[in-house]
Amino acid sequence: MKAEKIDKKQAILDAAEKLFCETGYEGTSTRQISKESGANMAMINYYFGSKEGVFIEIMNGRIASFGSQLKIINEDKISSLEKLHKIIEGYVNRILSNPAFHKMMHRELSLTQRPEMYDKIKDAMSQNMQIMDRIIADGIEDGSFNQVDARMVIATIMGTITNIVISPHKVMPCSTFDLNNPKDKKNIKERTITYLQDLLTVYLTTKK
Repeated sequence: MKAEKIDKKQAILDAAEKLFCETGYEGTSTRQISKESGANMAMINYYFGSKEGVFIEIMNGRIASFGSQLKIINEDKISSLEKLHKIIEGYVNRILSNPAFHKMMHRELSLTQRPEMYDKIKDAMSQNMQIMDRIIADGIEDGSFNQVDARMVIATIMGTITNIVISPHKVMPCSTFDLNNPKDKKNIKERTITYLQDLLTVYLTTKK
């Protein structure tokens, strides 16, 4: 019975994520989530309280998953630069594995009419930012990095990847380019990882 409950909860999350990607947060109703997941409305309310609760659970789960990856990288016995290179690779692969979700998430969290939703997710995001802050600070302390604004470095990584997902034509002018095409996706992943790793290596380590 307990396993069945867990399965139903996951089915709700999976169905909601699919619908959010297809029709957006506003265009998705709890009734649609219920129909897609095979769970009744009462079950959605029991687990999540509302559609907003479902969205926040999905977001927090994704952020926590990346946080676990960051902790493993941070504990690795490698240089701060190697850690950042691994973070770039992990983040690019994660975002580009599901660009539709990232576009939807970016749109919903940037809307001014839903600041309370962003606030509920902000704490989980903040923990991940602190790990990245720490890695950059360690590099500065041991002399391998220049004195830099760590949050601007993080914004450069995240902003570049988000911009590529939202407006891929800026870097792939070919009209037939499609992020859902495995060959095109592989191409853009490799280019993004190489570019960001090279960019930050020069910025962080070239003596001024």
